[in-house]
Amino acid sequence: MDVADLPGVPEWLPDHLRDDGIEELYPPQAEAVEAGVTEGENLVASIPTASGKTLIAELAMLSSVARGGKALYIVPLRALASEKQADFEEFEQYGLDIGVSTGNYESEGGWLADKDIVVATSEKVDSLVRNDAPWIEDLTCVVTDEVHLVDDGERGPTLEVTLAKLRRLNPNLQTVALSATIGNAEALATWLDAGLVDSDWRPIDLQKGVHYGQALHLEDGSQQRLSVQNNEKQTAAIVRDTLEDDGSTLVFVNSRRNAEAAAGRLANTVRPHLSAEERDQLADIAEEIRDVSDTETSDDLADAVADGAAFHHAGLSRGHRELVEEAFRDRLVKVVCATPTLAAGVNTPSRRVVVRDWRRYDGSAGGMAPLSVLEVHQMMGRAGRPGLDPYGEAVLIASSHDEVDELFERYVWADPEPVRSKLAAEPALRTHILATVASGFARSREGLLEFLEQTLYASQTDDSGQLERVVDDVLTYLQRNDFLEIEAGELDATSLGHTVSRLYLDPMSAAEIVDGLRDWERGASDSTSASGSPAETPAEPPADSGFTTASELAEDADESDDADRDPDDISALGLYHLVSRTPDMYQLYLRSGDREEYEMELFEREEELLGPTPSEFEEGRFEDWLSALKTARLLEDWATEVDEATITERYGVGPGDIRGKVETAQWLLGAAESLASEVDLNAARAISEARIRVEHGVREELVDLAGVRGVGRKRARRLFQASITDRAQLRDADKAVVLAALRGRRKTAENVLENAGHRDPSMEGVEPAPDVSVDLDGGADGDTNAESTANDDQSSLGDF
Repeated sequence: MDVADLPGVPEWLPDHLRDDGIEELYPPQAEAVEAGVTEGENLVASIPTASGKTLIAELAMLSSVARGGKALYIVPLRALASEKQADFEEFEQYGLDIGVSTGNYESEGGWLADKDIVVATSEKVDSLVRNDAPWIEDLTCVVTDEVHLVDDGERGPTLEVTLAKLRRLNPNLQTVALSATIGNAEALATWLDAGLVDSDWRPIDLQKGVHYGQALHLEDGSQQRLSVQNNEKQTAAIVRDTLEDDGSTLVFVNSRRNAEAAAGRLANTVRPHLSAEERDQLADIAEEIRDVSDTETSDDLADAVADGAAFHHAGLSRGHRELVEEAFRDRLVKVVCATPTLAAGVNTPSRRVVVRDWRRYDGSAGGMAPLSVLEVHQMMGRAGRPGLDPYGEAVLIASSHDEVDELFERYVWADPEPVRSKLAAEPALRTHILATVASGFARSREGLLEFLEQTLYASQTDDSGQLERVVDDVLTYLQRNDFLEIEAGELDATSLGHTVSRLYLDPMSAAEIVDGLRDWERGASDSTSASGSPAETPAEPPADSGFTTASELAEDADESDDADRDPDDISALGLYHLVSRTPDMYQLYLRSGDREEYEMELFEREEELLGPTPSEFEEGRFEDWLSALKTARLLEDWATEVDEATITERYGVGPGDIRGKVETAQWLLGAAESLASEVDLNAARAISEARIRVEHGVREELVDLAGVRGVGRKRARRLFQASITDRAQLRDADKAVVLAALRGRRKTAENVLENAGHRDPSMEGVEPAPDVSVDLDGGADGDTNAESTANDDQSSLGDF
């Protein structure tokens, strides 16, 4: 189909596409147009990576906007949101406004009301619905990318319920769902009342195969010689062979440690193939990587990148990942060793994809288990770059003749598994039932079940009784914990329930937080609940929820005040431990040898914790308590300025893990502030101080300075050592002193002074003050007796 023949699109679009080199649509794109995607029809498109899914989305959204509507593009990852925003911003030259929203789950996003196209994660869209964003009802088109993730146990239910709510709010809403790998695309099309484009067409060929011995065995039955030389590993041989044909390689492995180790080894393979110019460019990128964080992980990544290799996993910081992805797309980095996170939609194609590890550890299986076909096909789909490669190859690695046959049967010739709803699991329903009632989608048990009938789960199951049973269990839990009121069959969210839904909290997290704060305020020292009820009275969720609830919420917080404690005496560690033991925080697990260490920590600091410690004979709960303590200690180290390198080594995490824990703690502590006010607990100030400290990673005396944009924890400490102790002093500071404190970095100093409101931030002609000396190596940000640093800080927050 010629682009000039597109129906219903803005008049400028055909010329825009021609300017981008698109004269005709790919066959799947033409099928989508014929199915009515530019005329408001629902569509499920299951087509391979690089076959034009994004253009199908653009055709749907732009035609909808041209009819006077508003479009929403839902993505699974924040990184993908930024990528799509950059793609869509090219339409701003034609008068369209593009907005992106991925965080702040308490906001109703009013500023997005004037945007023509909004890009957001499914969690953000869910929170916008909960917070009654008025512009949601103006939507005329919603596109959901990577829709197969509705099968994901953690994120899938949110996407499923969100789509159901959007369609109920907007009965004429056009719904377009996209994926490269759906084993049962027709089932999703039935659920969404949509047409179906199910195609395996690709703009360049994808050849799948298995390497064993000295040959690459391809799916068409042919073989290619791909020799393994001397002491080479198979992966190194494949990378070398790809480099000799001027191609790049993505290597998928099953753990972070394996990704880092493989990148280090493959750097030796890549190095001889780099030009002098490429080495210079890679050296510059390596320095940028070192600047992202002062950790061993950062140094290891920089060393690998300098030689043209890299690793990529969730433990990297966002800055690390972005630098690696950009260098790989620019063909400077020749090989990336990654965990499957890189297969989740980020645009990083390569000539060859090597699936080195097709098994990974699965705790539920008690050992190594095979990856799903869907996941492996997602990885394989990254092979081949249109316009750059003549073909793409996806290669699995076998260690025996029998394994060659097994891999062909299991992955190469297999279809992806059917996508199945995960909504009926109690943890998912606990959150979404409360939100459904609080946002007015259901006012009774019958209405709730009627709404749930619009979900994928209902369309896939004949056992409606299972859903009813789980719904009744959840309603009982929500009522007993004062989130819902049920009277004569009518459902109504309490004030607390509305707050919990607005905060985007798991109700069990809210119960844990409120119960812990009440327990502290009342000075409870036994195992009774805050209401004085025995600990066994709360409604516990089914065992498969993976978490045991806190004691039942108190109904009368004023019942006894004999042993009241001052809430300002709550230590930071106690608050960090409280939020770390909620189901919304992904806890650090206890490594071998950790249990004894944290049992001792618990013995020494139990009085700081909020709520009764489980008995050590309650094996599961006690271990969760210790894991939460380990997580809390990481947060405490961060908030007492222990340097990042020490934290990563001490806890066995990456820079990205630290940032993830910190961001989650910020959110949960912010929610705790709101909950404390909601239930009249006088702890908001202490919680706020703990939140601000963990946000900036500083001791109390640096909070004000670290809040200046561009300062952060290290620069704040340097300025403090130069006797600039707060924002007001920085605003009027001697520029020579500031320049010296910031190690002579003029641009940095100018930015910091400008952000602080200095009347003349220019550093032109300014020299660093010679009498100013700052030394973080021996200060709070260094590695000097970090244990002592942390313990010295255990005075109560109220004393600051």
